[in-house]
Amino acid sequence: MDQETIEVEGKITEVLPNTLFRVEIDRAPDLPEIVGRVILAHISGKMRLHYIKLLTGDRVRMEMSPKYDLTKARITFRLK
Repeated sequence: MDQETIEVEGKITEVLPNTLFRVEIDRAPDLPEIVGRVILAHISGKMRLHYIKLLTGDRVRMEMSPKYDLTKARITFRLK
């Protein structure tokens, strides 16, 4: 994670076509005001490369850009 991204965690609520997911944020240490929001997220390149499967209910770690749009994120890790 570089200094221009915000790392948050959440739970997948809906699986959409083209490796897109709706995720409800449940932990955001840097931005507590976005906890509880549902955002649109896509899978990072490494997760696609290694065929990491994600299902509804999975907990994930995501990166968001404060410069861009706080309604979109990139999923970087599937949590246990």
